[in-house]
Amino acid sequence: MSAADEKDKGLERLLGALVCVRTPDEARALLLDLCTTREIEDLSQRLEVARMLAAGASYVDVSRTTGASSTTVSRVSKCLNGEAGGYRMVLDRLEERGSRSV
Repeated sequence: MSAADEKDKGLERLLGALVCVRTPDEARALLLDLCTTREIEDLSQRLEVARMLAAGASYVDVSRTTGASSTTVSRVSKCLNGEAGGYRMVLDRLEERGSRSV
């Protein structure tokens, strides 16, 4: 088996692990095992940048509020408006979940 095949299998295992998470506590435990504290902070910051951009905030306001660099804000904006749609999907689901709990 080639290194590329092993890499693909590893990615599939990771994706499967993410889908297995059922609660915020389980998600926290998995993130703490997979990532450094700094990586978790970076991921959290990027999601907040995406949330603010989706709500119409300016790059300057987002950068000032989150502490994200202009490069990070730009990169998140590109992804937010890109083909994959991950940020939009998650933000929509978080919004739905929030409105149901009110």
